[in-house]
Amino acid sequence: MKAFSSHGSGEFDVADFRALGAGVVFEAGVLVFHPETIELGDNVYVGHQAILKGYYQGAGMQIGADTWIGQQCFFHSAGGLRIGAAVGIGPGVRIITSNHDDPGPDRPIMDGAIQFRPVSIGDGTDLGVGAVILPGVTVGKGVQVGAGAVVAEDLPDFAVAAGVPARIIRYRDGRDAR
Repeated sequence: MKAFSSHGSGEFDVADFRALGAGVVFEAGVLVFHPETIELGDNVYVGHQAILKGYYQGAGMQIGADTWIGQQCFFHSAGGLRIGAAVGIGPGVRIITSNHDDPGPDRPIMDGAIQFRPVSIGDGTDLGVGAVILPGVTVGKGVQVGAGAVVAEDLPDFAVAAGVPARIIRYRDGRDAR
């Protein structure tokens, strides 16, 4: 039987981060993996039981100043994750930056090669409760993503998107969504 090893406990020391701004708050139960690949700007709030899953190599995770991360969020940064400044992220949001290629119907999907695809979230954006951002997506600045939305395609600046899959329903700057 093959022995399995852990990715670690998720316990961290603030000195271990690539960069850590002033006024950062980590609530109880936050787990951080590979903090040496994570940069947090000033006044970032990380809610209870959130998981910041850095990756031992690659582009890392950058979270801009004045960003609020709700409870029980999960951020996976193997493909690279950049979250801008003043972003609101509701509880339970999931951001994923990698996936498995399909190896064909005769093999399990887990056997497929891992594809790393960066995610970028623009300044001033708001991600609603339980939203999911999939690998390779760019969310522009000032975007509002509805609760429970699954974002599989890029969203331009100031879009308001909702649904599964997420679709643009209007723009915050007055443009026509048609």
